[in-house]
Amino acid sequence: MSADGGARAGRIASLAMYRDLSEITDATRALWACLAGYLRGGGMADVPALLDETIAFDAAWTDPRLLLAQTCGYPFASRLRDVVRLVATPLYDHPGCENGLGGSFVVVSAQSPATSVADLRGRTAAVNDSLSNSGMNLLRHIVAPHAIGGRFFGRVIESGSHVASLALIAAGDADVAAIDCVTHGNLARFAPERLAGTRILAETAKTPGLPFVTRAAADDRELAMLREALTRLSDDPAAALIRRTLGLRGFAVLPERAYDRVLEIERAAVALGYPQLA
Repeated sequence: MSADGGARAGRIASLAMYRDLSEITDATRALWACLAGYLRGGGMADVPALLDETIAFDAAWTDPRLLLAQTCGYPFASRLRDVVRLVATPLYDHPGCENGLGGSFVVVSAQSPATSVADLRGRTAAVNDSLSNSGMNLLRHIVAPHAIGGRFFGRVIESGSHVASLALIAAGDADVAAIDCVTHGNLARFAPERLAGTRILAETAKTPGLPFVTRAAADDRELAMLREALTRLSDDPAAALIRRTLGLRGFAVLPERAYDRVLEIERAAVALGYPQLA
């Protein structure tokens, strides 16, 4: 059976935010297998057996068939609130993550002479995506007080992923990147060689973690069933290895307004005359 395994005929599920490591990919597939079982056992029909791993991660967010996906806090706060419903926020136990909040580590080369963010003026920054909260928004916020005339960096490269940003730093092709605490924690456990040649210079502000969402048309009963499935996953002894591999303690149901913090971070940078990472 293909990776999307017939999911395209009905609802889809896509959990694609962390899939740079095989250990995380395998555990995420197992997580969905558990959730799907709970949902079917609770009476939900048309639950996809497998994650859709062919659809683009951001296309899943707006797909009218969406049952469950994980999105970034920045697009959720800025443009997705009328398109999706907030299901829950994962609670990770990696360094830098606490009580549903997460930030990024400002990472530089191990040989970098920088001792503070201000020392990075004129350097090359790598960003995973221009719409990323962890890679762009939080980095923009921490360097904004040091910008002059709307500029701080000499150059900004869009790398495509946090792992690619780290590779650019290790190779000497970039000087700094903001790496989210979940990615950094996953790499530290399962692929420390990808952190080799880098070090943490600073830590950004924190915002609510990457939310799990469903389509806006989902009714209250379906939303309740999704939340119940996540609660069962948090408590099920049979899912302990999955939780441990993903660094997942459980889930919290936060009010949507909690994600206003993401836009407050943006507005703070704009108020300092630094609307774009540059």
